[in-house]
Amino acid sequence: MAAEPPALRLRPPGSAGDSPPVPRLLGGCVPLSHQVAGHMYGKDKVGILQHPDGTVLKQLQPPPRGPRELEFYTMVYAADCADTVLLELRKHLPKYYGVWSPPTAPNDVYLKLEDVTHKFNKPCIMDVKIGRKSYDPFASSEKIQQQVSKYPLMEEIGFLVLGMRVYHVHSDSYETQNQHYGRSLTKETLKEGVSKFFHNGFCLRKDAIAASIQKVEKILQWFENQKQLNFYASSLLFVYEGSSQPATTKSNDRTLAGKFLSKGHLSDADALECNNNFHLFGSPANGTSVGKSLSKVYARHRKLYSKKHHSQTSLKVETLEQENGWKSLSQEHLNGNVLSQLEKVFYHLPSGRQETVEAEVRMIDFAHVFPSNTVDEGYVYGLKHLISVLRSILDS
Repeated sequence: MAAEPPALRLRPPGSAGDSPPVPRLLGGCVPLSHQVAGHMYGKDKVGILQHPDGTVLKQLQPPPRGPRELEFYTMVYAADCADTVLLELRKHLPKYYGVWSPPTAPNDVYLKLEDVTHKFNKPCIMDVKIGRKSYDPFASSEKIQQQVSKYPLMEEIGFLVLGMRVYHVHSDSYETQNQHYGRSLTKETLKEGVSKFFHNGFCLRKDAIAASIQKVEKILQWFENQKQLNFYASSLLFVYEGSSQPATTKSNDRTLAGKFLSKGHLSDADALECNNNFHLFGSPANGTSVGKSLSKVYARHRKLYSKKHHSQTSLKVETLEQENGWKSLSQEHLNGNVLSQLEKVFYHLPSGRQETVEAEVRMIDFAHVFPSNTVDEGYVYGLKHLISVLRSILDS
């Protein structure tokens, strides 16, 4: 069993300071505020809760699914486990802290798990079901038909977006999509549909995409080297940080946005403090385009970055050429709207490079895991296709 859970988190991730108090339930628990898929408290008979110590409580499902998932966690996290395959698998799962039951309902059993989002300030979360089949080998014909009808493309695509929650910097709010969004995606719209998770309203977070690809590739490597278990209807939980601290200059505390607005340009060094994957989209609300000076900044940024980090994904800047051409950013354009919009853009761009971006990809949902003596071809197929889609988004 894993070590003690993290310290108490007083507020759910991304919650506003003046939000109304969340009603306390069994043992002081609250509904998990940032759940994006699965059984949800208040809508279903069972749901996911958050314990006062910061862990996540997943109520055990009825037999055989619940006992099977409990058996899986117990096996992987057994104190005397010496199986190198299972020990390696732990790296890709939420930490497991045993089972929990409320004092007033001892027969209700919950899995006590790590909250993978606990270290994030504004967590962006996506749940993706992996595999060519969302039913296990013991499913009835009715169950098979039901699952296939939900998303007929599962066999061909190999994964399904079950839900997502994306932080938008300009509105300081979250955009959410449920399972119906994922089921609406076709082969033609899949790339655009997945990329939505990595777009914060101002820029495409290519740093988060690159970090996510690396983590999915490690999970793929584990699957390609094990023949003990096959996974059905299991998911990957993607999390990345939607916000960051403002990047400041060494000479003073002004943000890069402020420095740009006061000078009308940024030096190459200043530009490199910005997100190395920055895309600027559209015009501010008043119709004013950011001028040529900003275009030159990111053109230089791209040139410098490609020289210094040739092996990494270079900066790709959207030119924003309009029919009437570029408009220079003169003082008359700097009304309150432009100021506030640029402040938000620069404030929320990650100041770190790809290697330091906060991102997690963990495997979740193990009610349909079975012993095997072959490679899990269905799961491997889904992982490979998901990686190819993510790479396509990264390179576009």
